[in-house]
Amino acid sequence: MNPSTMQTWTLTAHGEPSSVLELQQRDKPEPGANQVRIHCEGFGLNYADVMAVKGLYREAPPLPSVLGYEVVGRVEAVGSGSPATLIGKRVVAMTRFGGYAQYAITDHRAMAEIPEHMPIGEAAALATQGCTAWYAARVLCLLRKGERVLVHSAAGGVGHLLVQLAVAQGCEVFAVASGKEKGDYLRGLGAKHVIDRTRGDYAAQVRTLLKGNTLDAIFNAVGGSSFKKDMRMLGGGGRIVLFGGAERGGIGLFGTLRFVWRMGLVVPIFLMMRSQSILGLNMLRISEGHPQLLAECQHAVVRAYREGTLKPRVHKEYPATELPLALADLESGRTVGKVALRW
Repeated sequence: MNPSTMQTWTLTAHGEPSSVLELQQRDKPEPGANQVRIHCEGFGLNYADVMAVKGLYREAPPLPSVLGYEVVGRVEAVGSGSPATLIGKRVVAMTRFGGYAQYAITDHRAMAEIPEHMPIGEAAALATQGCTAWYAARVLCLLRKGERVLVHSAAGGVGHLLVQLAVAQGCEVFAVASGKEKGDYLRGLGAKHVIDRTRGDYAAQVRTLLKGNTLDAIFNAVGGSSFKKDMRMLGGGGRIVLFGGAERGGIGLFGTLRFVWRMGLVVPIFLMMRSQSILGLNMLRISEGHPQLLAECQHAVVRAYREGTLKPRVHKEYPATELPLALADLESGRTVGKVALRW
């Protein structure tokens, strides 16, 4: 292969992964100011990837594009303003797209050094999903001991880390997932209550378990109709963190309007009267305006991994040539923990 080129997975249109992704040759990127170039061992997937492939993620770059929010690899070049001492370091890094490639560019503050023996999947889990979980539960919505906490998609990439952070904080965790395997795993993490979505309306199950009490914090990656149900279970001083829209299914304006309609109308004065908070979270926006905060989160989750506080679960490390299959598996809901790929 030409040493100045690399392999990338390029999104050529919107649709099913097997039809719209192509493995192509592109020139290696050059790092700019405050950037580094990483020779990638592999990369991780997030549910936002699934939405971007289908054309449902508004922040995605225009077509044709190389998606990907995180990579694992070794720094091989630095741009102006980036410490030369980073060269040769093995790192996990968040990328503003471009992660589906053998070489990727990122801000040097959006990464952290990792142990040489750390598996690609575990490292990738501590990037976008790890930083999202940490920022959500340790910065945006700081949890306190004894609080009743609901986590949607609790066996997913962000969810299983949120459960661990809430348990470590001494919270009573209500974990929503589907099926016995996921339920057994979440109980093993310390979730006191596991709500199986396949056994009926999750909200009805949660209300039964609450026995007249209310929730203190909710982490919702689903949106849509689940938002209204969650708000009815939130107590005074309660907070709901919205960080995903997995319930959205339609493409275009109609799909957006239907998704918003399902969420319903929020009247700010009622939030004040009830002392409740609705908190939105998009780590891309944090990275744009507060790169140092992103750096703090990235280093914090790696430190928590080293200390044993966070133990990311990896569903599977696929060969990079199987990206369309990995995306399909992630979308299916059958995965537990992190989905990663290896070059």
